[in-house]
Amino acid sequence: MRMSLAQRVLLTWLFTLLFLIMLVLKLDEKAPWNWFLIFIPVWIFDTILLVMLIVKMAGRCKSGFDPRNGSQNMKKKVWYLIAMLLKLAFCLALCARLQRFTTMKLAYVFIPLWALLIGGMIELGYNIFYVRRE
Repeated sequence: MRMSLAQRVLLTWLFTLLFLIMLVLKLDEKAPWNWFLIFIPVWIFDTILLVMLIVKMAGRCKSGFDPRNGSQNMKKKVWYLIAMLLKLAFCLALCARLQRFTTMKLAYVFIPLWALLIGGMIELGYNIFYVRRE
């Protein structure tokens, strides 16, 4: 299950384009769709990414794998999994709020996104300023 860079870019572009077209149709009131339907391209793309991530993480469980060779890589994959779950939580809360399923304050809807952005800034700072000790 390996994709080339061009395939990943094309897949990302395609799902983003579909999402934006559906979003514009909804905002122009040309399509009376549910907000959860508007986010279907996002859900599909996230599902593909989660499956690929879980398959890569499960590859560490095979026999003959030396756990000392990739502990840093595993930490990064766990962060990616947490980031995907935070994005999923934000999208679900946003759709529920836009569809008026809940009367949650908008500040509470954005908590997963803020946590994701803070975690991303911490990871970026760690990758920029981390000095390897060898």
